[in-house]
Amino acid sequence: MRPRPKRLPALLLGTALTAAGLGVGSIASAAAGQPGAAAPAAHAGHTMAVSTLSSGDDPDGDGYIPAVPQVTGVTPSTATPPSRYFHEFQANCSVTHTAADDPIVYPGQPGRSHDHTFMGNTSTDAYSTTASLAAGSTTCKAPADASGYWMPSLYNGDRKILPVGPQTIYYKAGVTDYTSVRPFPKGLRFVVGDPMQSADEFRRHRGFVEGWECGDSYFNTDFPASCPSRPDVQLNIRFQAPSCWDGKYLDTPDHKSHMAYPVVKPGTNDNMCPADHPVALPMIEFKMAFPVNGDMSQVRLASGRGYSFHYDFFNAWEDRTLKALVDHCIVGGLQCDARGYDQTHPEAGAVLNTDYRLP
Repeated sequence: MRPRPKRLPALLLGTALTAAGLGVGSIASAAAGQPGAAAPAAHAGHTMAVSTLSSGDDPDGDGYIPAVPQVTGVTPSTATPPSRYFHEFQANCSVTHTAADDPIVYPGQPGRSHDHTFMGNTSTDAYSTTASLAAGSTTCKAPADASGYWMPSLYNGDRKILPVGPQTIYYKAGVTDYTSVRPFPKGLRFVVGDPMQSADEFRRHRGFVEGWECGDSYFNTDFPASCPSRPDVQLNIRFQAPSCWDGKYLDTPDHKSHMAYPVVKPGTNDNMCPADHPVALPMIEFKMAFPVNGDMSQVRLASGRGYSFHYDFFNAWEDRTLKALVDHCIVGGLQCDARGYDQTHPEAGAVLNTDYRLP
């Protein structure tokens, strides 16, 4: 029997609320504002329930997926490298499809979740595994990024509103010692935020950046009552993920406990990983833009109010390409685009060629 981490809070061990809407919605190429699947009526979302079914990556169905090999002997870095304002690169990925699936929270249970909008891997569904994603195609600019990214679908009345074009998913350093960041292990997955969180919990969440914004309205925990009715105005949100890993598990029953946000180094303003999650990984930041403005009174998420926003990440990058981007852009202290190119440091060159592939 493998060791278990500390006991989970009782709330996370409770029974999941039943999901209501089961429809599959529009694909990414649908024009903004065109009718999609009807929004689930009074959808209650879902809890981060303990897994109870086996899946391709979790044969015994206990919710723990061990990393092979595990990362041991790591202590959180307390170093302070030369100051660089940026240490990041982008994964630009377009919407692929929508479905009431969630291969992390409800593996092997199609239709069990509220509706999600998927980006990146075109094959992501309730049965997705590390192997199936690695074999799938992607809408990300870099073909090596077969990862799955998804979030609750957004509706305006009964119309599903899909982000148009490549969305920005940042890979950043979440710790002060950006030189200590290493690539995600293949198959790592986690949920950021919680569909059951309150408005106050959303506002105080470590991943909160500027909340929901449109025009000159910022820091909204729920959708603004209205946004300027101009072609250049969209509803935006940015939300950051935890970036410190325990080195042991690719997933845990609550889909969160194997990850942690950085902590402040005592006596400084520096960020470092906590001792029980010592491995510094890239910090994912979703920057999503939804083509909706004007009267926002009918805007909602499939999971509920605006403060129920959350998202999922399932890593299926090709290992060599991800490492090259992390080493060049994050560890190298650059502000890279999806090719791994920093316009302010052209002498550093690009990681990927013009086809967004590793040479």
